[in-house]
Formats: sequence, C-alpha cells, structure tokens
Amino acid sequence: MNEKIPFSKYTAIGLMLFALFFGAGNLIFPAQLGQQAGSNLWPAVAGFLITGVGLPLLGILAMGFSGSRNLQELASRVDPAYAIFFTCLLYLTIGPFFALPRTGTVAYEIGISPFISEGFQQGGLLIFTLLFFAVALWFSLNPAKIVDNVGKILAPGLVLLLFILLFMVVTRPMGAIQAPVGEFANGAFVKGFLDGYNTMDAIASLVFGIIVINAIRSIGITSKSGILGATAKSGFVAISLLGVIYIGIAYMGATSTEILGISENGGPVLSNAASYYFGTFGLIMLAIMIILACLTTAIGLTTACAEYFQTLLPRFNYKTLVIFFTTISFIFANFGLTNIITFSVPVLMFLYPLAIVLMILTFLSPLFHHKRMVYVLTIAITFLISIFDGLKSLCISLEIDYFGWMVPIVSFYEKALPLYDKGLGWLLPALVVIIITAVVFRSQVIRNE
Repeated sequence: MNEKIPFSKYTAIGLMLFALFFGAGNLIFPAQLGQQAGSNLWPAVAGFLITGVGLPLLGILAMGFSGSRNLQELASRVDPAYAIFFTCLLYLTIGPFFALPRTGTVAYEIGISPFISEGFQQGGLLIFTLLFFAVALWFSLNPAKIVDNVGKILAPGLVLLLFILLFMVVTRPMGAIQAPVGEFANGAFVKGFLDGYNTMDAIASLVFGIIVINAIRSIGITSKSGILGATAKSGFVAISLLGVIYIGIAYMGATSTEILGISENGGPVLSNAASYYFGTFGLIMLAIMIILACLTTAIGLTTACAEYFQTLLPRFNYKTLVIFFTTISFIFANFGLTNIITFSVPVLMFLYPLAIVLMILTFLSPLFHHKRMVYVLTIAITFLISIFDGLKSLCISLEIDYFGWMVPIVSFYEKALPLYDKGLGWLLPALVVIIITAVVFRSQVIRNE
C-alpha cells in the first residue's frame, strides 16, 4: 500500500496536536521562568525546552512505537496493577487535581484579574470560576461540534495574537534584562529542566498520543513504520510552534522585570505586557482569547477523565463523573493559581521520572525482547527514588522539616546518587538497571537459541 501522504496532512495533524497541548501552563510557566532567570535566560530556556518540548515529542513517539491501544496497556508491561495506579494518577494530575483547576485560575489571572480591584480578588475568583466550570460542565455533558469548531478557530487566533505581542516584545523590549534570582542564579539549566515539568505536556502526551495515532490511521497510514514516521512529522510541527512560543514568552518575562517587577506567578506578566503594548484594547482581546482557550482545554480534559474512569468504574455513569470532576476542579481552583502550582510540584517530581523511564523502556524494549522483569526492576528503582523527590518537594512547599523517617534515606541518596541534589538522582540508577538487566536477559535468550 502506498503510504505517501502530502505534508499538508501532517501539518493539519500537527496543528491539532499543538491545540491539544496548548493550554494554561504553556503561557504562565515560560513567563515566570523568564522573570526569574534574568541574565541566565538562555541556559534556563534550553533546560525548559527539553522537558517542555522534547519530552512531549518523545511521549507521542513512544505511543506510536509501542503499538499500544492506550496508556494503561503500555504501563501494564510493568504490571496490570501498576498500570491502573500510574494511569489513574496521571489522569487525575492532568485532570481535576491540577491542570483542570489551573485552566480556571489562569483564565481569571490573565483575563479578569486586571479589571478587578485588589480587595475583591478572592471574591472575583469565586464568581468567575463558578461560571467558568458551569459552562465547562454544560459542554462536557453535551459534547457538540461547537467545541471542536471554536478550538479550530481559537488556537490560530490566540497564536496570531501572541505572535503580534511577541513581535513587539522583540522589537521594543520593555526594559533591560535583570540579574537572576533564586535557583536560577546557579544551575539555571537544571532549574529550567525541572520547571518544564509544570507544563504537564510530557505526561499528557502519553494520553494524546493515541488521538494522534488514530488521526494518522484515518488518513490511510497503517504500517508501524508509517505510523511512527507520520507521528514524528506531525509531532515536530506541534513542538516547533510550542518551542517558538516558549522562547518568546520567556524573553518577554526576562525583559519585563525592570518595569513590572517579579510577579508571584506568570499570569500577570502576559496581561501586563498586553496592557503595556496595546492598552485596554489589547488587554480585552487577550482576555477573551485566553478565557475561551482555557475553556476548550477544560472541556477536553473533563471529557477525557470522565471517559477513562467510566471504563475503570462502570458502576458510575459518564454524567456523574463529569459533575464530580468539575466540582472538584472548581473547589481546587479557588485555592488560587500560586497554591495550585505549589502543590502540583511534589506530584510532578514523583510522576515525571516514572513517565520518562516508561518512555525510554518503550524504545529499548526490542533489545531485551520485551522482558517484563526489565520493566519491573527499572520502574521499581525509579519509584523508590522519585517518591522521596516528591516528599522532599512537599515538605519544602509546606515549609516544614523532613519527616523523621525520611532523613536517613534522603541523606543516603544525597551521598550515593549523582545529580540527586538537582532532582535527577533517579536518572543514572534507572539507566544502569536497564543496561544490566537488558544484557542479562538478552544473553539468556541468545544461549537458549
């Protein structure tokens, strides 16, 4: 069968993938990074692009390479029980625990907050998120083409608006780039790498990968090599757009601090920049686009979570799950954007290493003949390290001392594991376990032959 497809088809799928990825976190985190990185902007951006752009592409490719029907099937290569645990945690993270509430708070911070008086911000957030999640609930219960159509119009419109804003930022910077602050002063690359976790795109890519693969199959590509090639081309379109936007927004953040000061989170940076360059009109245009973009993302995440958990818990119908997830998201949204970001970091420090290692194992799997034990041992060693990364981040977030039973283990990890102080202590042990177990199992297979 001839599987040559015009590049316009790949571009269309790539733009669809970009629209899936492009949400609240893609705007606020590079802006925050730029503000804090200051003169260390470029190493920080390089680290951010690896986890914010490179890993999502790797996740999409991993799903295409694996041939799995969904994430749970891929994760079941470790163990069926682990697959349910990992997939549930991932859906809850990109759903009602963090990413879904964040759509409401980012829409408020960028779109509404500049028009609300300082004393009524919490009340404004409550009223706005009530309306926001009520609309998201209605559309999630009544899936219609209007959401897809709005998304198709909206994504290009928002991107165009952003590019106009970023053109102004590059040609007429707001101010001089200032000195870096906090962890960006020393180790900007690693801090940028870890900040890229916050977009949640790499873990979302393990869900979105199936959507892309189905779209590729629908245009007539069915062979494994054809699907992988088309996935790579489509993914490259999506991540190129994301990468350009990340770099531009980070630069905007870096040049804004002299005029705007350093914001508590990245939300106000965009609204203040729009106001600086285009006045009230620019602020209103940005507000409308951001609110609608966040709304379509919220509807997509709500329906995806409800559909997955309905397959897992068939006693609960789709409507009940949508109402439940929307209610939880509304409650969490009212803790505010800064708190949502703060409490998401410990979960992401735990979850990201497991997702990255699963991607690596997927690509290397043919080398060790897909032996389950390689998956089990590698994920186990990664789990034992990343769980403490998550707990450490939780203690730091809560501004409390480490729990007593944690101290000797963390102390041992700090002495024994390279890069542990950088949040990457899991990387070398995982690679060593993969190499050793792969060699052992491969040699066994050769001997048996």
